[in-house]
Amino acid sequence: MRNLNDNSFAERRKSAENAKRELLAKFASTPKSTDPAMQERLAAREAVAAAREARRAERDALKAAEKERLLMETAALAAAAQAQAKAVAEAAQAEIDNRNSRVMADEAARKAERDRRYAARKARQG
Repeated sequence: MRNLNDNSFAERRKSAENAKRELLAKFASTPKSTDPAMQERLAAREAVAAAREARRAERDALKAAEKERLLMETAALAAAAQAQAKAVAEAAQAEIDNRNSRVMADEAARKAERDRRYAARKARQG
């Protein structure tokens, strides 16, 4: 099948030159870095980036403060739980000591009663 666009070499070369020329014209029409409009857009971009960075820093500071608060709260809760456990242990030990002292007092009272009865029996026998 024949090519419907039977272009000659000269036509193809001319269209390629036109395409290059249009591409160069497109890049030539873009604003230069010294152009005031370009400077303005660049400054606006930098301002947006600085604002974004400031917001990120503020967010990070808030996160750090919240983390610090949670750590302090956790430490306070742990200290309270430790104090509570210590108080419970001391109360339990005091109860054990109290029970031991009552048992010892009861044993001393029984021994004294037994000694009294023994002395009374010896006095009666003798």
